[in-house]
Amino acid sequence: MSKVLALSLLVALVSGCAIHQTVSPITAPVTREICLIENTAVRAGFVNQLRQSLGAKGYQVRMLPETAAINACTTTATYTATWRWDLALYMSYAEIKVYSNARPVGEALYDSTGGGGNMGKFIDANEKIRELVDQLFPAGAGA
Repeated sequence: MSKVLALSLLVALVSGCAIHQTVSPITAPVTREICLIENTAVRAGFVNQLRQSLGAKGYQVRMLPETAAINACTTTATYTATWRWDLALYMSYAEIKVYSNARPVGEALYDSTGGGGNMGKFIDANEKIRELVDQLFPAGAGA
């Protein structure tokens, strides 16, 4: 009986340690210029990697102030990311939303906030950002 209880407890603990990633890729062509609306609450390293990743896909990135409207450019993107500490600092959440003519056309989400004891949450943030951008923009610019 104690083995069954211990196994049930272990299953309950592990199942609560989920990491989620969902991407709704952009399927319609967007402009080669993507305007990023600045989010000053996000680490500069995230923004730099996001810009690099978009550049590697052939996009020209222009930064807009935090107060810019979603329709300030034909193609606009917003982003947010948070880090947590659990034995080490790690990116626990990232979200990138892309708009064309102020309408949502794609979104990428990485969420390890429910990761608890899941060691998979200790990812390389730069690699994860590149992966999200690759999945979000599968065709790249000029396609």
